[in-house]
Amino acid sequence: MSQAEKIIITGDHLHWQEVVAVARHGAPLELSSDTWARIDNAQAIVQRIVASGERAYGVNTGLGGLSNVSLQDEQLSQLSRNTLLSHACGVGPVLSDEQTRAIICAAVHNYSHGKSGLHRRVVEGLLALLNSGITPQVPSQGSVGYLTHMAHIGIALLGVGNVSYRGQIISAQQALAEEGLEPMHLGAKDGLCLVNGTPCMTGLSCLAIADATRLLQWADVIGAMSFEAQRGQIDAFDAEIIALKPHPGMQQVGNNLRALLDGSEVIAASKGIRTQDALSIRSIPQVHGAARDQLQHAINQVEAELNGCTDNPLLLGTPDNFRVMSQANPHGQSVAMAADLLAIAMAEIGSIAERRLDRLVNPHVSGLPAFLVANPGVNSGMMIVQYVAASLCAENRQLAQPAVLDNYITSGLQEDHLSMGTNAALKLHRALENCTQILAIEYLLAAQALEFLKEQRFGVGTDRAWRLLRETVPAYDEDRWLAPDIAAAATVLKDPNLLHNVLPNLH
Repeated sequence: MSQAEKIIITGDHLHWQEVVAVARHGAPLELSSDTWARIDNAQAIVQRIVASGERAYGVNTGLGGLSNVSLQDEQLSQLSRNTLLSHACGVGPVLSDEQTRAIICAAVHNYSHGKSGLHRRVVEGLLALLNSGITPQVPSQGSVGYLTHMAHIGIALLGVGNVSYRGQIISAQQALAEEGLEPMHLGAKDGLCLVNGTPCMTGLSCLAIADATRLLQWADVIGAMSFEAQRGQIDAFDAEIIALKPHPGMQQVGNNLRALLDGSEVIAASKGIRTQDALSIRSIPQVHGAARDQLQHAINQVEAELNGCTDNPLLLGTPDNFRVMSQANPHGQSVAMAADLLAIAMAEIGSIAERRLDRLVNPHVSGLPAFLVANPGVNSGMMIVQYVAASLCAENRQLAQPAVLDNYITSGLQEDHLSMGTNAALKLHRALENCTQILAIEYLLAAQALEFLKEQRFGVGTDRAWRLLRETVPAYDEDRWLAPDIAAAATVLKDPNLLHNVLPNLH
């Protein structure tokens, strides 16, 4: 994990890129003095409630269906500890370190508004996990939107459970000791704050936005390569025509395609060879552009959530004049819907890519050697990689089923409408990985198709992309083990800097 520039939470708008910097690139996270003052003010309100005995949900009552049970004194600390232990009941494979780090970062920003009421030492503990590289092992399954994932993070502060630390899986207690940290003693409301809110779906969605942003740029590059290899009719991308349908994403894709294909002798020589291309070839601006517009919608929704207060209850005012408000801000409907819509958009990116790559290997429409190999018959060529892409597309259609519709009832009818936003974000991650592999296959096939056309000059951008792949994947002369070639192409697509180094003007 490379060290990135420090991120300081001040109360200003936090962007998804900053969450990614912390989660994926190891940027240290700090809070400003004003932020700490807001956190201390909310904690002082909690202490005033405890001293007064006034009933306030989650401060001095049980949780969920036990909200009418009043608690006091040492029971309040025990409630916080028990909340983490009882809620840490997730199952399934653990999240990646960067996924867990994104969740922690989003949680810290939620608390930074000073409306939660947890003690500053809890926030200090979460910052210590991030900045010391102690990452709790968090089972990926079991959330209806919140609770279980954050509970598994929270128990690490108690010295319970396992963590990833310096490349090994060790006990949380051992990792804390090696960093000179003590297991934490929790106070009133600390436990509820740690499991509440929407940082799981929001943090995970920030990472997904980063991956979707990169993949949509690559989709334009690879789509342009396939268009060129198919000797497409460039009039479909005419700026005046594209402008007649003023979707913002469509305009950007049109600009990208024209820039990528600029100077192509292949395209110039192919003008007029057919009246119009197949839709998967000529509708790249419309389909890719629609996905870009859904990505922008997701960014708007996720960043609004990231910068909102998502606890229940929320504490307003000062210790001398406060309100404790029970409400439903932990309900993550906006993020759940955005993640579901983005999963649909990325499934469509994979779908149109699979149609384009199928046309590349199909001699009935490609005008190229069958399955892109010089001696078909004895060589099967690129035949079966299209099967792989088709399988991944089918899986993405399953993942595009909206999670937000799968409502269930929990906590003795108390929580009877749930967003399933964390599930939505996690399946979006799987759809993005599938889309990466589909685009990697199209990249491989488009580059191979261009091998048969290289007597003519390619577009300025498509030529650079073709040469980039050839640095790691040689041309396909006869059958060979293809899985490593797909993996190598996917590695190129996953590099966050490579695309802009090769094509700095791509948007």
